Amino acid sequence: MILTKRLATSRIVRSIAALVAATVALIALPASAQTEAVWKPETFRLSNGMTAVVLPDHRAPVVTHMLWYRVGSADEVAGKSGLAHFLEHLMFKATDKIPAGEFSKIVARNGGQDNAATSFDYTVYHFRIAKDRLPQMMRMEADRMVHLKLDEAEVIPELNVVREERRQNVESSPAAELDEKVYAELYAGHPYAIPIIGHMDELAKLSRDDAVDWYRTWYGPENAILVVAGDMTAAELKPLAEQIYGAVPRRGDLKVRKWPRVRPLAKSVEISHADPKVSQASWSRYWLGVAMGDPDAEALQVGMEILGGGRVSRLYRELNEQGQAVMSMGYSMEMEGRGYAAISATPAPGVAIEGIEAAAMDVTTRFLREGPTTEELKRAKDMIAASAIFARDNQMSMAEWYGERLTAGQTLEHIEGWDERIRAVTAADVVRVLNKYLAGVNHVDALLVPEAPR
Repeated sequence: MILTKRLATSRIVRSIAALVAATVALIALPASAQTEAVWKPETFRLSNGMTAVVLPDHRAPVVTHMLWYRVGSADEVAGKSGLAHFLEHLMFKATDKIPAGEFSKIVARNGGQDNAATSFDYTVYHFRIAKDRLPQMMRMEADRMVHLKLDEAEVIPELNVVREERRQNVESSPAAELDEKVYAELYAGHPYAIPIIGHMDELAKLSRDDAVDWYRTWYGPENAILVVAGDMTAAELKPLAEQIYGAVPRRGDLKVRKWPRVRPLAKSVEISHADPKVSQASWSRYWLGVAMGDPDAEALQVGMEILGGGRVSRLYRELNEQGQAVMSMGYSMEMEGRGYAAISATPAPGVAIEGIEAAAMDVTTRFLREGPTTEELKRAKDMIAASAIFARDNQMSMAEWYGERLTAGQTLEHIEGWDERIRAVTAADVVRVLNKYLAGVNHVDALLVPEAPR
């Protein structure tokens, strides 16, 4: 599975697909005052360097176990794109104790579900299981952390699976192909410019030795963060973790991530992608935004919610009142490196794509000048808070929220302070931050059209 933080939002389940990653980034948020006692995280550290975080939720005897490795596609070396995701697939093969292909079957026979995801910033393996089956699952996870067996007979067929995944989910999807072009421009000179799933020509050259080297370079307890959400406390988990994960020795020679900084765009760029499979044209504009934990992150999120976060947003309301658009949106995406902010619009029948761009930017420019009304600011904060409360019902969402931020180097204290920082955002903050990232800076425009524009 890939988690590709696509510009239009995406998550896949053993494929590259759609629509949950950015949704999680918006809704899977730390505890509000009403539910803080339920979701208050507990943490401890093992002697081999592994960090563990527990998010208690005692409504049912079920747990979601996520093991996050601080390595993703952005850590790949030149010419070997797709290697992080390829190794993720291979982690479901054999160990000395588990035959090839049996890992997921064992989870299923015990009533659980498992999967994994690869992002630019991390690779994560997870399962949801009844509490009494957790020790067995943890032993299996610890086993494949250091005892993975990569036989040539298993490696090459799985590489063909990954290549087919690219054909089906990227090369057959005009939106995904356009996303790759946008990333290549938005993140030129940075590893984020390279597709998580890899380029097809480079995938074809990956080998068993590449996978083994990747595994030995990055996988070990000191590069892993354990997040367990559900019917569990730190007092219950710590003895299990010490017995099972604590027995895994440190690798000692794991690589330490070192990326270049995301550079500002040298110029504004327009990209168009034409395909007969496109039924309706659309336009988007992308700006470089902020990294996770940046002091401007909350004001940017609130501002983009007001600008394009839903049917009461500036973009949606004004463009539809003018008869310009059938859909419009705005959002911000945070990653370990600088993320991005974006707006998009789909023109109403009879409206030219150039017209929708001009209309959307007119709304945006006026918003940057005027700022939000008191009502808009309050509504945006309320909507974000409501989404956060709704997310409490999903163990996976909470575990993802903490895991993504912990792998990016944030502290628990910083993560827990998110709701207070959202509440503290002022109209002046929104104006300052949106003008900083959206006004007078270079951007990437992306057009998705049924045929080449005249």
